[in-house]
Amino acid sequence: MSSHAERYAAFRRRQSASSAAIEAFQGLYGFEFDPFQIKACKALEGGHGVLVAAPTGSGKTVVGEFAVHLALNEGTKCFYTTPIKALSNQKYNDLVARYGAEQVGLLTGDNSVNGEAPVVVMTTEVLRNMLYEGSSTLGGLAYVVMDEVHYLADRFRGAVWEEVIIHLPESVRMVALSATVSNAEEFGEWLQQVRGDTTVIVDEKRPVPLWQHVMVGKRMHDLFVDQEAESTEEGDEGSEGGRSRRKRERRRSHQQRPREIRVGGRTLLINPFLSRAAEEDTRTTQLANRRRHPQSRARGNVRPRTRFAPPSRPMIIEELDAEGLLPAITFIFSRAGCDDAVRQCVASGLVLTTPDEADVIREYAESRCADIPRADLNVLGFDSWLRALESGIASHHAGMLPTFKEVVEHLFSRGLIRAVFATETLALGINMPARTVVIEKLDKWNGETHASLTPGEYTQLTGRAGRRGIDVEGHAVVIWQAGTDPESVASLAGTRTYPLNSSFQPSYNMAVNLVGQVGRRRSRAMLEASFAQFQADRAVVGLVKKLRKHEEALEGYARAAECHLGDFMEYAGLRRALSDRESSLAKTRSIRRRDEALESLEALRPGDIIRIPSGRYSGHAVVLDPGLRHDLPAPLVLTVDKQVKRINSGDFTVPVRASGRMRIPKSFSAKSPRSRQDLASTLRNKLKEQGTEPTYERGRDRGDREDSEVKRLRAELRAHPCHGCADREEHARWAERYHRTKKDTDALRRRVEGRSHVISRTFDRVCGVLEDLEYLSGDSVSEDGGRLAKIYSELDLLVAECLRRGVWKDLTPVDMAAVAASLVYEARRGDDPYPRVPEGRVEEALQEMLRLWGELNEVETRHRVSFLRQPDLGFVWTAHRWARGDRLDAILSRTEMTAGDFVRTAKMLVDMLGQIAVAATDQQVRSNARKAADLVRRGVVAYSSLT
Repeated sequence: MSSHAERYAAFRRRQSASSAAIEAFQGLYGFEFDPFQIKACKALEGGHGVLVAAPTGSGKTVVGEFAVHLALNEGTKCFYTTPIKALSNQKYNDLVARYGAEQVGLLTGDNSVNGEAPVVVMTTEVLRNMLYEGSSTLGGLAYVVMDEVHYLADRFRGAVWEEVIIHLPESVRMVALSATVSNAEEFGEWLQQVRGDTTVIVDEKRPVPLWQHVMVGKRMHDLFVDQEAESTEEGDEGSEGGRSRRKRERRRSHQQRPREIRVGGRTLLINPFLSRAAEEDTRTTQLANRRRHPQSRARGNVRPRTRFAPPSRPMIIEELDAEGLLPAITFIFSRAGCDDAVRQCVASGLVLTTPDEADVIREYAESRCADIPRADLNVLGFDSWLRALESGIASHHAGMLPTFKEVVEHLFSRGLIRAVFATETLALGINMPARTVVIEKLDKWNGETHASLTPGEYTQLTGRAGRRGIDVEGHAVVIWQAGTDPESVASLAGTRTYPLNSSFQPSYNMAVNLVGQVGRRRSRAMLEASFAQFQADRAVVGLVKKLRKHEEALEGYARAAECHLGDFMEYAGLRRALSDRESSLAKTRSIRRRDEALESLEALRPGDIIRIPSGRYSGHAVVLDPGLRHDLPAPLVLTVDKQVKRINSGDFTVPVRASGRMRIPKSFSAKSPRSRQDLASTLRNKLKEQGTEPTYERGRDRGDREDSEVKRLRAELRAHPCHGCADREEHARWAERYHRTKKDTDALRRRVEGRSHVISRTFDRVCGVLEDLEYLSGDSVSEDGGRLAKIYSELDLLVAECLRRGVWKDLTPVDMAAVAASLVYEARRGDDPYPRVPEGRVEEALQEMLRLWGELNEVETRHRVSFLRQPDLGFVWTAHRWARGDRLDAILSRTEMTAGDFVRTAKMLVDMLGQIAVAATDQQVRSNARKAADLVRRGVVAYSSLT
């Protein structure tokens, strides 16, 4: 008799029965496909486009690779697009290993390999550029895979995805692969509108169950009581070690009642130990601070000092190793933090490899870096990096040399590296699954402020946990920090999906390309088909429904306010006008009294005796210092109670003038109690001598004379027929409701109007800028517009203007590299705000570029758009030195830039120089841009990332 597991497996096979082509394709893999993969492949084979939304690590790419398989079998082409170059390189290597180098090409900003192959891997920007240029490479294209398509939500680069989706020929079948998003059906509905028949396949179950934990001190605790892991298999208990540890956890916590929270329609039970730990943290913190800083209680500035201090990074890895939870990726949202973590682990003597494994690691790393000169390796810290690798420890972030990152990725995928400390960029599709993911903190710097992780970011990070075909279960571990809130952690962990929202907006380059191809009217229609407008329209549907309800309510309120004596809405309008006028006058009088109080304070002099009318220090006082050095007068006074304080206009409801004067001794000191006592005594005696109360100036308040408009409105009100109605106040209440609802309705109507055709309105403004600058004229693109069409950059319009006005004429290739660097670099926090630039022609060209940017900014302001950031000079001097041939160590020693940042920015510079060379009509500029690109493309910048 077969077991339950065997019967279930047979049932799954029957459910996912596939075609001969799919079965042949599945034979290339070492595992059986899941039902969602079979379903997607069937749809693709049947001539449909597909959208697959599934968790990270679930095997979505199988569907994309089936499109590759179909294209090769049919003799057509397939483009496989990715959001980042590193993922393109990785996918290229995967496909070359399966189908051979002659069948697969690669096109990124850095590399061009076999671009006319039947299968080409590329970044999405490359495909967008091909579509605008009408590239011949598009001939025979039958399939386009858009991996990580949820990236279209990225506010900086997301628009590229929508441009590609909209402009792809109708004959091309698209495979869109997305992380699990909560509005996959909405996105799929849009795809069906713009791409035709599209099958939407959503699978929210992970192929490997995921367990959520919190490490408090040195011990791990389950986040949820009796937590249910997300899994495709029913009743999967996980490994023996996991089961026994969870049983121990339940025994520890069963006597405490767990706290319930609702997340995404589910009830989750938080481990009571964590709630108790949070309470103990708070209590311990407050007690400790009260003992050490009694005065802090009054100020309310208790600083959290948790009793459960977070363990050191080496201790975390040791605990994971003891629990059998390595290999692990620890996410630290700082490049320096990642490198520090590696140094701390190595310094602690932590070794996670055997001697034989260390030998394999050393041999592979040295072979991959053999082409890099020893002098450069010394600058890059090769020896310390290799020593950490041999111990099974590494970091992974954008500041590393690309070759170093690729070595780490390869060794980690082989199981030789056991602990990686990474920034969140690793989670963007790089194939580095682990058994465990550790999140050190639940907030990160987003470029402007420290922001909490979103559920989407948490899902993306923890999606790395659990290796399919290797691990029975995956684990996510949050490190307990001061002030950790268990409910916040549980809400992050319990939210499995997040919405996909468009970031699309037209650009100058897009406008000239579209108008040049199809004219302005059709361009507007195409942009109206964007996902951004689709979402805006969907939102408008809800707003319109709400607007209709408001309008129905207005009709009801108007009927309820009807009066048999006359038009009550007219009468209510008079009442409202009168109330508004009286409020306005009162506000004006208040402002005038404040101004008069300020004037009277400015007139005070040392020795003046005044009276403070109200507040904590009300009573008589003598002016010590008029306080005229401040923006607003703030006299320093001594009260009869010996108190010294500063006063301001807020202490006076009416102007004040001195009732008398007294002499302030030169020896007086406000800090001396004796001085204060003596002067206060003199003040009291002076007041007794005066025998009169100090007077206040009466403000020149014309409010006593009734305003003529108020008189007129009151007269009309009394004369109106409805004024004598017995039900007047009842009608007035309904009229007031009508008025409030009318204001809300008008605001709602403006919102509806603002969301309708928002993309096309922005497009019209962009075209307005281009018409002002003579890049466009109606449906015609000028010669200058043709140059703009070839420039794909945030500063596209500035580049085109520099070419048009000859700003870069007579520059040497070295100087050309320097000025172009200002177009690609964006300063990071902590960069020098006044970077050095080479003198002479480079400095002159940069000044002219900044002046041009100012002109363009004024044009944008007139048309109510803002797309062009200011050129950044932070990489100019570095680019100049590198292009003229300076050594890497000499350059990096004079900058805070890491080797990885340097290489990445230099490659962006090479790409920009290439665009300038293509767009330039001046032969000298074109030649110098190409020579400049060659000068930058040397040494570490030129090392291939494909081998």
